[in-house]
Amino acid sequence: MIDEFLTIPKAILLDMDDTILASRQASRECWTDLCNRHAPRINGVTPQKLFAAIYESIQWYWEDSERNNWGRIHPIQAYRRVVTHAFRRMGIDAAEVAHEIADAFHMKRIHMIQPFPGAIDALRHFRDTGIRLALITNGSKKMQRQKIDKFKLDRFFDCVLIEDEFGAGKPDERVFLHVLEQLQVKPQNTWMVGDNLACDVEGPQRLGIFSIWNDFERSGLPDTATVRPDKVIHSLSELAAYV
Repeated sequence: MIDEFLTIPKAILLDMDDTILASRQASRECWTDLCNRHAPRINGVTPQKLFAAIYESIQWYWEDSERNNWGRIHPIQAYRRVVTHAFRRMGIDAAEVAHEIADAFHMKRIHMIQPFPGAIDALRHFRDTGIRLALITNGSKKMQRQKIDKFKLDRFFDCVLIEDEFGAGKPDERVFLHVLEQLQVKPQNTWMVGDNLACDVEGPQRLGIFSIWNDFERSGLPDTATVRPDKVIHSLSELAAYV
């Protein structure tokens, strides 16, 4: 079954975090647990206050492109800087505790991440239809390979590209051009699916790839968004219904 506006592609390129795996949900649950456990160690700080401060720091850290690019490849150090910045803004001088929380987050989150409901079945469906598949994910080799291995995701894909291994990440056009070459497909016969408007929609659209935004939180496009996806979905299961 296909949407009247869609033509079944020869290849689908897929993001991993918050497209296949519910990474953001796992992060929130992990930070909540860590704040509940560690806030009592800090005088005058409630778990709620610590959580709010860390999330403000997360926004501060990742909104800067240079910090973002560096932090994706050095996640442990990035988490330490996030929590240390939160402590500093609260007037807390406890670097060891900040690092302990950050390191615990790095270790704990990988065990909490799970696929979105139906995501693995959707991958299997795409594969069974004969569509060529590529997994394109930004981040460090070690962390992303742990996720891939945990859920045996590589069995579904003809090509797996990790930013840290390849030497460039989305939305760099070299990433998409390399994957298209590996799959031996043209942009006009290809879909890209992901949750990040800049990396997974705007970047591939420049090359003529049909770009699908996974609005998994059902938040809708931000009012300030200048990017317009070719299609919006809320899960891979929804997309699988079109194929």
